[in-house]
Amino acid sequence: MPTRHRLGRRLVQLYAGLALYGASAALLLRAGLGMEPWGVLHQGLAKLTGLTIGVVSIIVGAAVLLLWIPLRQRPGLGTVSNVFAVGLAMDGTLALVPDARSLAVRVLLLPAGIVLNGVATGLYISARFGPGPRDGLMTGLHRRTGRSIRLMRTGIEVVVVVTGFLLGGTVGVGTVLYAVSIGPLAQLFLRVFAVPAASGGSTVVAAATPEQVILRP
Repeated sequence: MPTRHRLGRRLVQLYAGLALYGASAALLLRAGLGMEPWGVLHQGLAKLTGLTIGVVSIIVGAAVLLLWIPLRQRPGLGTVSNVFAVGLAMDGTLALVPDARSLAVRVLLLPAGIVLNGVATGLYISARFGPGPRDGLMTGLHRRTGRSIRLMRTGIEVVVVVTGFLLGGTVGVGTVLYAVSIGPLAQLFLRVFAVPAASGGSTVVAAATPEQVILRP
């Protein structure tokens, strides 16, 4: 694949993935059956501050990005784009999708949001423009402490979920279902959306730690 076309495809994947990630988080919110770990925190902070959940996501993402400085992490285009694009897409989707009052509709929105999140993850991680702020925090702590990525991710997300729950975020069956299914879904869609390497001889996603964060919870 020519370099220019490959770059174009990667950019499309990056921003499509980030937009779909925000949309998937909005569907989980509308389902009302439990958010993904960081979504629980965003929802709790939104209730506390009165800000929209998308704006809260942007603020939290920017704050987490500041934590990269002592960890000596280097952000990429995907990192900075993640901070803004996901929150904007989330608020945009919430403006278009009304509250779901029927339990049947909510039950349908839950798996739709989770699967869409897996698609989004495969798209933007495969684009190889750098990890999101939250993923980078985990990999940075892994490098600095020598502890496993699994331990870092689990520890951070437990703190995030507990804090968000205490602030009024929703923890439920959706939170559990997301936790057990996002790894296999992300692995599947990482393979589906893998961009050929520059040499043209491989379609394997770059062996970067963001992929490990997603696939090894």
